Amino acid sequence: MNPNKALWEKGDFTKIAETMRESGTQLVAKIGIDKKFTVLDLGCGDGTTAIPIAKTGAQVLGVDIASNLVAAGNARVRKESLSNIVFQEGDASNLLNLKEESFDLVVSIFGAMFAPNPLDVAKEMVRVTKKGGKVVMGNWIPGDPTLVAQILKISAAYTPAPPEGFVSPMLWGVESNIVDRFVQAGISKENISCAKDTFTFKADYSPAQFVQTFKNYYGPTMNAFEAAAKNGKAEALQNELEELFKNQNQIADQNRTSITATFMLVTVKK
Repeated sequence: MNPNKALWEKGDFTKIAETMRESGTQLVAKIGIDKKFTVLDLGCGDGTTAIPIAKTGAQVLGVDIASNLVAAGNARVRKESLSNIVFQEGDASNLLNLKEESFDLVVSIFGAMFAPNPLDVAKEMVRVTKKGGKVVMGNWIPGDPTLVAQILKISAAYTPAPPEGFVSPMLWGVESNIVDRFVQAGISKENISCAKDTFTFKADYSPAQFVQTFKNYYGPTMNAFEAAAKNGKAEALQNELEELFKNQNQIADQNRTSITATFMLVTVKK
């Protein structure tokens, strides 16, 4: 099986996504969607941004590599009685069934950044975007002191070294890499902009329980705990993550969680 597909089908990212809904809707409002748009949400999960986009009236296709998330997204669409959105499986590195210049807007919020072969990802996003359209990405930033970058940094310390040739997904959060990839995909440098923004995770349970959600349902953290257990370090990993989540919680009531994470918002005009 494709290792990336296996990673994201391993857990159940919907459990994490449920804490991201409010920020997803706010981000969609910030992007600005015309109801006449055709939109591709790449690495869409179960629709944290795709469904709010559809609610503007735009025609939306959500593509994700994980079959369980595609099924969850389509279930949410049925529940919302939306007729202008559908989810399907696909690989951001090779959008086989999508024609050139099909979409006014291609969005990928914490999705396509995790696909291998980042240059192929940039080329595919540009290829399927219409002339005059744009690509919008949200990518976590390496070394950032806020939640997600720190979860991934801590998890990496407990897992075996990646295979030779592996390109860290976190490099999608470095402006020079972003610009280089889209320039190689045929975009003029002046049509690429990057700005830091924030995304807030909210849960009606404690930071310690939130750690358990990542431990049980988030592929990279699941892998870290499995590797740590083999080395007798699972407790150390648990403690480190609980400390992180507790310290970053912005609510005094420790029975609830609200944690803001910084990311790179990328806008590419074709």
